[in-house]
Amino acid sequence: MIYGTLFVLPSFINPLLTFVIIIGSLILNRKLSRSNELLVIKQYFSIKKNLTIFLLTALLVFLLYLFNNEFFSVNTYSKYKVKELEIRNNLKLGYAKNNELHIDNLVSLFFQKKNKDTFFSIEAIIYKENQFIKSNSAEIEFSKSNFNVVFYDGERIILNEDEKSKTKFEKFVFSLDGEDLEKLTLDKEHFNTIGLLKSKNKNYINQGHNRVYQYFLLITVILISYKIIFFDSKNNLPIKGNIIFLILIFSQVINAYLIYLLNKLDSNYYKSYYLINFIILINIYAFSKKLIK
Repeated sequence: MIYGTLFVLPSFINPLLTFVIIIGSLILNRKLSRSNELLVIKQYFSIKKNLTIFLLTALLVFLLYLFNNEFFSVNTYSKYKVKELEIRNNLKLGYAKNNELHIDNLVSLFFQKKNKDTFFSIEAIIYKENQFIKSNSAEIEFSKSNFNVVFYDGERIILNEDEKSKTKFEKFVFSLDGEDLEKLTLDKEHFNTIGLLKSKNKNYINQGHNRVYQYFLLITVILISYKIIFFDSKNNLPIKGNIIFLILIFSQVINAYLIYLLNKLDSNYYKSYYLINFIILINIYAFSKKLIK
């Protein structure tokens, strides 16, 4: 389960990165100010050189965010959903205990040892058809719509009103009727920005525009972080940083409400969506620049 959870972590990084940058900038400023390194940097390095180093670092952060958002997190999230689906489907079958596996009133497996979904030295009872099976091995298989138990190299005895027989087989497949396989459904995290914008699902298209906005928000936060890192004051910065942090949270709340409206409204108001958000971003940057002066 922990292994599967690791796949979903990159998806959590994207919405949190802007806040992490602000917090990281505050911590870095505090460290530089306490050791007087900030004063040394300003005395011995020109503004142009400091800005160049900062912009290169910012570009690297942006490119990593872009890579994670468009490629890495999409890929790992897909693996996470497959793993989650596998676990949920296995839960529907139940757990093997004391070398026995009972799947509802359909089939019972008795085995000597087990390796993942493969059982060895099998004796099985299929209740519905009064079948008795003895085989070298068997495995649980996920087909397109249900579960199968696949037996290998064994004998099958049928004792019911329609048939009484004993046969040998190399492979015998028993489908578990009534045990429907949960299918993988795609959500917005399975797609990158272009995939969302090209989708026929309106909600996905709106999420695509949201991701475009998040790139502009990240750029704004990076510019604000430059002011935070090289700010002189030791006393007022934490308070000012908290104000900026709260403003960013509020801006995300407004953006979430705008996405909600886009999902509800029949018409597409994307120009209004970007206009409102850009006005907010410009004001956030202007306010932050004035606040950290």
